[in-house]
Amino acid sequence: MTLTVTPLQHIGAEVSGFDITQPFSDALKQELRDLWYEYGLLLFRGQAITPENQIEFSRIFGPLELHPLKVKTSDEYPELFVLENGTEKDNYMLAHYNGEPIVGRLDWHMDLHYTARPNHGAVLTAVQVPSSEGLTGFGDLALAWDTLDEETRTLLEKLEVAYSFSMQRKHMRYVNLEGYQPGENLPRKPTDIGFPDFADAVYPAVVTHPVSGRKVLEIVEQFLDRVITPQKFGLSNDESIELLERLVAHTRKPEFHYFHQWQEGDMVLWDNWRIMHCATGTPPGVRRVINRTTIMGEVTLGRVLDGE
Repeated sequence: MTLTVTPLQHIGAEVSGFDITQPFSDALKQELRDLWYEYGLLLFRGQAITPENQIEFSRIFGPLELHPLKVKTSDEYPELFVLENGTEKDNYMLAHYNGEPIVGRLDWHMDLHYTARPNHGAVLTAVQVPSSEGLTGFGDLALAWDTLDEETRTLLEKLEVAYSFSMQRKHMRYVNLEGYQPGENLPRKPTDIGFPDFADAVYPAVVTHPVSGRKVLEIVEQFLDRVITPQKFGLSNDESIELLERLVAHTRKPEFHYFHQWQEGDMVLWDNWRIMHCATGTPPGVRRVINRTTIMGEVTLGRVLDGE
């Protein structure tokens, strides 16, 4: 195969000339890995995707990780995690935003960030998608770091930030709660969906990517809680809160984002050590099915906070 690479708007790249049904040579695998680390996000269109070839493709980038909730995985293909809207389960993912009911909306996040050991990446493939709703957004935190002023970068090199897992969006400190009303059936505690009550996870405010060496701003709004001991670095608690608010606003700038409108045959691969993502959700009853495979994170980027 001869690959053609076309940058997407703002971040990432579309790769054409690729056919998932054809054998993957060692040279092709290395080319794909190099592109992944260069762009952070790769889009492939018009693919004849099956669970088998999605799993095979995903393994090019590392061993796969199974999702902890078996109810969301396929019995036949345990590596496959099914994201599904438009069923009776919509009520458990429903909230209101400015009076509008939305199923499955997710704020900007990095997967498994709350464990201190995020997965390395993931592959999403379109099975059944609506014509307009249900976008997936991606944001490049390496680019967000690159565009910070030197004074802020110097400060961040010294700081650690804590992430505190919560099931209730209304308790998250740095997401935009304006116009938000939780649905009656949303889970209220981790055990409601079979999760443990995770201890806080702590990261350097800037992380060096373990493979590419790129500096990555480790500030993501979901579960973001506080700066660790800001007074040691000349910051009051109020100043540390203002700093996180400013950094979250920085990560929300459109020039760091790509929002993907799904078409059947689409496949998106992203580097979860660099790229945050979000979901815009769908109206209740709108059918949307996305298959996901997850590339294991073999490096612990943060630490679990036992005590402060």
